[in-house]
Amino acid sequence: MIISATQKPLHGFQSVTDKQTKSKPEDASPNVTHWILDPTNQSRSKVRKKAQAAFLEYLHNTRSLQFTDAENISRNSPDFLAKLLKSVNVEADVGNSITRYLRYHPINEFEPFFESLGLKTPEYAPLLPRDLMFLSDDDLLLANYHVLCDYGIARNKIGKIFRESEEVFRYESGVLLSKLEAYEKLGLNQDFMRKVVIYSPYILIGGVNIEFVKVIEILKSVGLQFSWIEEHFSKHNYYNWGLMLRVLSSFTMMGCNEEQLGRMISQHPGLLFEASGGTTLSVFGFILKFGFTMDQMFSMFLQFPDSQVGKFYSNLRQCFMFLNEIGMKADETGKIFRSHPILLGSSALKKTNSLLTRLNVGKNRLCQYIQENPQVMKKWVMGSQVGPLPNSGENERQQMLKNKFLLDLGFGENLNKMDQALKVFRGKGSELQERFDCIVTAGLDRKEVIGMIRVSPQILNQKKDVIQKKIGVLVNDLGYPISSLVVFPSYLSYTPQRVNLRFSMYNWLKDQGKADPTLALSTIVATSENYFVRAFVNRHPGGPEVWQKLKKQICSN
Repeated sequence: MIISATQKPLHGFQSVTDKQTKSKPEDASPNVTHWILDPTNQSRSKVRKKAQAAFLEYLHNTRSLQFTDAENISRNSPDFLAKLLKSVNVEADVGNSITRYLRYHPINEFEPFFESLGLKTPEYAPLLPRDLMFLSDDDLLLANYHVLCDYGIARNKIGKIFRESEEVFRYESGVLLSKLEAYEKLGLNQDFMRKVVIYSPYILIGGVNIEFVKVIEILKSVGLQFSWIEEHFSKHNYYNWGLMLRVLSSFTMMGCNEEQLGRMISQHPGLLFEASGGTTLSVFGFILKFGFTMDQMFSMFLQFPDSQVGKFYSNLRQCFMFLNEIGMKADETGKIFRSHPILLGSSALKKTNSLLTRLNVGKNRLCQYIQENPQVMKKWVMGSQVGPLPNSGENERQQMLKNKFLLDLGFGENLNKMDQALKVFRGKGSELQERFDCIVTAGLDRKEVIGMIRVSPQILNQKKDVIQKKIGVLVNDLGYPISSLVVFPSYLSYTPQRVNLRFSMYNWLKDQGKADPTLALSTIVATSENYFVRAFVNRHPGGPEVWQKLKKQICSN
């Protein structure tokens, strides 16, 4: 390490932060941090000013930093100064104490420097150079820092630039200024560029950022000037001009002309500036899944509500989850989204379970109710009072149909049997009748089916298509006549997997000559698994192995 001629001999090279953890001088005051930061202490301001003055003198006179740099560091690094004061006796002459301390205890000058640029300790700690302590040893950093200062960028904003694009501070002499001037030659004034560099410093890396330039050109062409763009910059954001260009290009693809684009962006700047347009792109991708055409998308954005794009997107997702949770079919959900996107994006719905409870309605009826009048959903938003839906009379109608169906089957002859039947049969009256009719249509007499239902009423608790599929397997795949159901109606209660497994095993045993080819349907399907294995599978030495293979194959399918 080379020591300058103005320096006193140094006893160690640890930073102030490191020094605190290792040792303290004898005159250190243990409660100085609380004392110096106590807002009720009248001496605080006086001590701070003396400390700043001593620190300024050290940086400027001893370390030979430019006066403006030294002044900015000393005045705008309060956390570092508080650490420094912990190492001296504040009850003595603070200025002399700090001067004496700094003479023999070197500091890592990058710490107060980065703090003065607007960075907090957790932000600048990873940026500290590993092999340097003195700012003067990093010529490129200081040179590029001065270029930004001379350009008019506030010093407390330069830290953000360093954090986001450290490469900017590694340029050789003249390079950074030439990059700034290149943008000015394209018509971008210095005041505007000062703000752009703060919010997207990466445009100073490489050549002229074409995406940034194109976005500015498009905005100017639709009548939006530099002042309007600056007005909508947020100090908390980091802007990605590539995403913004994608948003503008997408609107153009939809057929948006310059006048419409200018009006849309000026009325809803969040479309472009929220997450650099990333949220808008998320909306694009989301609604395209519902079959939106470009014209429908364009129409939606022309009517865009006065709300944040992120909130609009969140509401769309919540509405989709709600419709999905109540079991609405995908095509019906798509119709509602395509016809009422603004309504859905403007409605922050209550939770599904809460709505079902307050509306006092089942999912099926709620789906139908929404399909008939999607506008009703705006009454179910967070914070609104929601009451039960008006009685549609559908329950009463279905109960009447169910009673009529049971009476037609002859259950009305005994009230007790009628009550039991009402508890056994699940489904609407119209559905029960439809299921009954599909069995009759398969080739059985109505009286025969009534007899089957009396013996096995549970077979009507399945959907029509399931019953039809099971009858098809019986007749077409297994080769049994439809009349087999009259003797064994419970067949319709067993799963296709069970039937398939039993008959696959039975057919193998027949091929091996180990099973009676005339076994009754009920014997093959209805017996317990233990009995079936004992009575049939074990008749052949290879039977158990085949049985396990069939189980694995059929159950996995």
